[in-house]
Amino acid sequence: MAKDATTSVNRRSDIISAAIEVFAETGYYRATTALVAERAKISQPYIFRFFPTKEALLVTALEVSWARIIESFRQVVESASPEKLEKDLIIAYEKILEDHRNEILLQMQAQTIQEDSIRETMRNGFREVRQIVLEAFRKAEIGNPEQSTMLFLARGMLCNIAEAIGMPELKET
Repeated sequence: MAKDATTSVNRRSDIISAAIEVFAETGYYRATTALVAERAKISQPYIFRFFPTKEALLVTALEVSWARIIESFRQVVESASPEKLEKDLIIAYEKILEDHRNEILLQMQAQTIQEDSIRETMRNGFREVRQIVLEAFRKAEIGNPEQSTMLFLARGMLCNIAEAIGMPELKET
């Protein structure tokens, strides 16, 4: 890859990382591309070289956050024994929550945003995670895989809430 192309990819990644932080901390509606640019240590117009709108930037940030969860779950599904599958998925998600807290907070905020592209991105992410977990639970012959999947996803959402409001006791089992 040429140096200019590498720099461009790195800058795009820096912008997405900065956007995740700013959107998670400030909220989508209060966040500005100027704040994102400041966090990324670039000029505001440079953002628009990669993202035509703030909404497009948010969609990409959400896609990155969902991709991290999806990839992590796929790795678990490929390597976990049926007996440890659910526990290993929980551990993988807790690791994401610990290492990429802002991405999870971003997703939580995005659940309330009504723009079609954002809602579709959220639906796609949830749909794919649900499908991965459901298929894995079926393959592992976990009893009532549909209900087990729903409870697994509900527990993940409760973990998100516990993290967001600082109530770790909600995560205790």
